[in-house]
Amino acid sequence: MYVTAVRREDGLVPEYRWALPSVLLGDGREGRRVRRSLRDWIVDITMFLIACGITLLGLEELHLQRQPEPLILIEQVMGALSCVAVWLRRRWPVWLALVTLLLSSYLELVGGAATVALFTVAVHRPFKVSGPIFLLALITLVPYVILRPQSDIDPLEWGILLTALMLTIYAWGIVIRARRQLIWSLRQRADGAAEEAKRLERERIAREMHDVLAHRISMLSLHAGALEFRPDAPADEIARAAGAIRTNAHLALQDLREVIGVLRHARPGEDDTVPDRPQPTLADLPALVEECRQAGMDVRLDLGVDEAPEGLGRNLYRIAQEALTNARKHAGGAPVTVTVTGARGKGLSVEVRNPLWSRHPLRIPGAKAGLIGLTERAELAGGRLEHGPTPEGQFVVRAWLPWPVEITREDA
Repeated sequence: MYVTAVRREDGLVPEYRWALPSVLLGDGREGRRVRRSLRDWIVDITMFLIACGITLLGLEELHLQRQPEPLILIEQVMGALSCVAVWLRRRWPVWLALVTLLLSSYLELVGGAATVALFTVAVHRPFKVSGPIFLLALITLVPYVILRPQSDIDPLEWGILLTALMLTIYAWGIVIRARRQLIWSLRQRADGAAEEAKRLERERIAREMHDVLAHRISMLSLHAGALEFRPDAPADEIARAAGAIRTNAHLALQDLREVIGVLRHARPGEDDTVPDRPQPTLADLPALVEECRQAGMDVRLDLGVDEAPEGLGRNLYRIAQEALTNARKHAGGAPVTVTVTGARGKGLSVEVRNPLWSRHPLRIPGAKAGLIGLTERAELAGGRLEHGPTPEGQFVVRAWLPWPVEITREDA
């Protein structure tokens, strides 16, 4: 039976819960008591009726065999109790099977409950448990066939028939258990894939927030530091620095507001959408360099590529942006060189180089996650990133990103 499923906040919930057993709905895990679904109630009632039906057939056979009245009374009492005990098959399937199978080795009317118990063990217990129970069922057939022969069938034929019946019931239970395990495995795999997608999306959002906000906040710190070290600066310079602080603060708030808006409206069942801002590309790199120059950085750009695919250019822009942010935080006042080279089929490279010394060091705290994020971004794009000091006393961030000869719209 195929079941349509929908994603909700509490996980993967089947649309038709009544059509699934409780073990596939997540009930009974972590020590919680199993709550029967509607399907479970239907199955339990059916199993109870099957046990009662087999018991009634056995009762008719007892009268044909002309058994003693005390034995018939014992059979009736034990048969009724075993049918009632069928309702305990989910809680104590193994014990129910052991008791009913042992009693059925002689008592005729316990056979229905024993059959149901064997089927239940095959469905709800692994082979290391159900296998010995099935072997016990075959063993108990021997005294039953010898001590309670049927009135109209040969004992050997009767034993073969009962063995085939038990084997069929046990195999049916094994098949149902294997099918449920397959469904549960597929569900767990789907949940794992969903969690992995959520984790990757969180990492992507965190990486974008870090790349954007770290740049804005470092600009704020740079201008604020200039005001702190030069309180006697001309009024026009102070006004320009204050204006830059206000502009970058507004931009940082705008970026943060958009990220929070995306997270807030990304809940299932909500149709509200937040328009995406145009993402930066390689063409925006000169504007980034000019913004850094206006903030007082000595930056030289050597742009050897005129254009690149949108996705490729955005990754390179973010790498250059974070490298400039690090240079501004740890080597403020030192000259920085940004070199971009590459061609279609050869890849796209960016190198950001600056001296390790600084005339005006900025003491901006950091989580040391920028370079880690750059490395992850480059690797996710299929490239590589290297960083570290050189023997010449400079710090270099060098990244290479693949640029296929033919790039599809999805790659862009």
